[in-house]
Amino acid sequence: MNVRMLEQILGPEGYGQLISTTDAREALPLFRERRPDLVLLDIKMPHLDGHEVLERLRMEVPDGDYVPVLVLTSDGSSQTRRRALSGGASDFLTKPFSPVEARLRIHNLLHTRFLHRSLREHNRLLESRVRERTAELTARTEELDEARLEILERLARAAEFRDDDTGLHTQRVSRIAALVAECLGIEPDEVELIRRAAPLHDIGKIGIPDRILLKDGPLDLEETKLMQRHTVIGAEILSGSRVPLLQVGRDIALTHHEWWDGSGYPAGLRGEAIPLPGRLVAVADVFDALTHDRPYKRAWARDSAVGEIEQLAGSHLDPAVAAGFLDLARSGQLEEGILVLPPESRRPAR
Repeated sequence: MNVRMLEQILGPEGYGQLISTTDAREALPLFRERRPDLVLLDIKMPHLDGHEVLERLRMEVPDGDYVPVLVLTSDGSSQTRRRALSGGASDFLTKPFSPVEARLRIHNLLHTRFLHRSLREHNRLLESRVRERTAELTARTEELDEARLEILERLARAAEFRDDDTGLHTQRVSRIAALVAECLGIEPDEVELIRRAAPLHDIGKIGIPDRILLKDGPLDLEETKLMQRHTVIGAEILSGSRVPLLQVGRDIALTHHEWWDGSGYPAGLRGEAIPLPGRLVAVADVFDALTHDRPYKRAWARDSAVGEIEQLAGSHLDPAVAAGFLDLARSGQLEEGILVLPPESRRPAR
């Protein structure tokens, strides 16, 4: 009776797609198949209790969607209303009801669903725009970070050209440090970070006077102290950034002259208190310094330099990092392009 009455009320109002059933067991299959905009549900039905049907219907509604349920009941008690509301009912029609009341309740609930869907679509478009804007800002931030890094790398190259007219020292150190890091099983992302940060290790030399940097001969005590300042200067240049690459670059600049036994500078750090990137660059830097000419020394032969790395392992250099380097050197995996070596000469590296 209620079904026929509602069809007669709603038909003339233009609600053409009306689906009805008097069997509660058919409610869920119909809901899944047709996905209605509004459900009118009688509490008292054969086979299944209306409250149970209501709870099952609510489980079918996707998160974020809103499908109003208008409950029809002849029991207007507060207990029935509370139970229906807690189960997900949107509104009530107490039988007997007038056609005007039914039309108004249904119109209001459908309008609410329309507003909900409009708001959800608006939010979807807004979220899409926010994602696009965020992507643009991220891209611009990355561009700024890359520009800053490029400036710093060029600054490092400028410092390097003052005592290495080829300008290739930083590149060789970078490649050797990355190869050793790979040999030690360091994660690829960390290896790439070390490879890109290693060229910044001597950036602090930009603040060292030419009379010290280019001196043809050993430095005196005062000159040595000034030369050692390049680690601190480099760290100051690279400090204060939230970019991981520059943070690693700062650690490398500050600690690549710290020795495993604590005899290095500037802080006399010992063992694993020295950041791993600094220990990796220390091995690469020593080897490259030994095997290339400097204003104060002639280059060593490759085998002599490899032997020196072995001698320094456990005192100046991290033994594990040195062992990784030696494995690469003895297996021939260090690229020929890195190692361009003149005749042997045994003079100490600075």
